[in-house]
Amino acid sequence: MSATSWIDREEYPFASHYFKLAAGTMHYVDEGSGSPVLMLHGNPTWSFLYRNLVKCLRAEHRCVAPDHLGFGLSDKPAGWSYLPAAHAANLAALIDALGLKRITLVMQDWGGPLGLAYATAHPENVARIVLMNSWAWPVNRDPYYILFSGIMGGPIGRMLIRRYNFFATSVMRQAFGDNRRLSAATHEQYLRPLANPADRTGCMVFPRQIVGSTAWLAGIWGKIGALRNTPTLIVWGMKDIAFREKELKQWQRAFPGARTLRLDTVGHYVQEEAPAELSRALAGFLQSTASA
Repeated sequence: MSATSWIDREEYPFASHYFKLAAGTMHYVDEGSGSPVLMLHGNPTWSFLYRNLVKCLRAEHRCVAPDHLGFGLSDKPAGWSYLPAAHAANLAALIDALGLKRITLVMQDWGGPLGLAYATAHPENVARIVLMNSWAWPVNRDPYYILFSGIMGGPIGRMLIRRYNFFATSVMRQAFGDNRRLSAATHEQYLRPLANPADRTGCMVFPRQIVGSTAWLAGIWGKIGALRNTPTLIVWGMKDIAFREKELKQWQRAFPGARTLRLDTVGHYVQEEAPAELSRALAGFLQSTASA
């Protein structure tokens, strides 16, 4: 039996591609042709999260969706740092290797700071920005994030993730606006890549880095003005317990010309909870900004 026989190929009918990095091999989806749309996931997900968006857009666009090291079908190397800055460096290397030009960046959760680390360093190569529930600025003075980062990134949280896959089994479900939208079959697609305790380091490192990577986040946010005039779409789950209306307003201040779609019954994982609404909004955004 194949090591990936658990993948639901009706839901995720994509060919696998691999990119070799010094730390390990990164898996990615590369479907369709046309202007590139790069889709970036966070914790504890992988490119499966973007399956409906890829299916919608691949007839007219090149859809690329990588799995960060430690997630999905990518390697989960022991001894690697799994720090956000290292993930961002891997992403930049992939973009260069694939020759992606004038990219539309689609970002959610940790995909936001990882993608914007590239975008603020290479604003000339970013044609559009699409933001879902995420952030990319220091939160080391925000008690809300200090508490979460301290608990989930501390000894107890790390033990729960390592032993019980707690982030994927429990935190993910709690972040849905209505967790009935996360079927057992779909949830299984997120649990299986992290089935072995040794494979959960990436999932375990990210929570602590919400505060631990403050200096790196400050570097990104300090250059966000370079993207101020980039066409931007924000699609926001208003029932998210992680990134709230407060964070949405900060994005709107940074991108005053952004179009915003508020999804009142949706939580953190917009791609799972509102795939049709997200696909329509993004397809319309791409079409209306094509000349730009």
